[in-house]
Amino acid sequence: MQRSNVLIKYMIAGLALIFLLNGCAMYDRFFGKSEESNPDELMSKGMEKFEKGDYEASTEAFQAIKDRYPYSKFAVTADLKIADSLYYRSEFDAAYDAYDEFEKLHPKDKNIPYVIYQKGMCNFKKVKSIDRDQSPTIKAKEEFERLVKRFPRDVYANNARKNLRECLISLAEHELYVGRFYFKMGEYRSALNRFKYIIEHYPDMGQYHEALEYISKCNEKLAEKG
Repeated sequence: MQRSNVLIKYMIAGLALIFLLNGCAMYDRFFGKSEESNPDELMSKGMEKFEKGDYEASTEAFQAIKDRYPYSKFAVTADLKIADSLYYRSEFDAAYDAYDEFEKLHPKDKNIPYVIYQKGMCNFKKVKSIDRDQSPTIKAKEEFERLVKRFPRDVYANNARKNLRECLISLAEHELYVGRFYFKMGEYRSALNRFKYIIEHYPDMGQYHEALEYISKCNEKLAEKG
């Protein structure tokens, strides 16, 4: 009797194991494995999704490398590709933070010129019309200037110079816009200061002659007031 009970227990345990293994196989067949077995597969998946433009899925794959395999040879690349994925999803604030973190963690990495350029682009993409707040323009300008100063011969420095000029033009146009507004409102002293600022800081951006004309008009108006 005792021997029969032991046999029954073994049979139940064996059946349970069979059902468990079959259940796992069925789950994997219909739903796929819950996670890739190694960082190589995750990196391949992430790059495949990235190249296809599925940036949300690529972000998840690269983040999985960081979470599960922080010391693998792919971890640094995953850090950078997370930032890239966020950038191409137009999540510019989050992308900027990711690039900034990469620069802090890997200051000697060969991709630092690219990272600084992308930090500038995260703000450059947020630049709006000249009548709006120019904070993104100023931040983009600062990153592009930093890149040109640190890596003047790098290919990304050449791209930064082009965008830097656009930033300066936008800032100059903004000053001109505000100056005109003050002039129309009869705030001639404030307008004068804006136009002088253009002459001093943006002499080669295309607003020089108009700023000079307004400076003359402002001085005339101020003289009339005595």
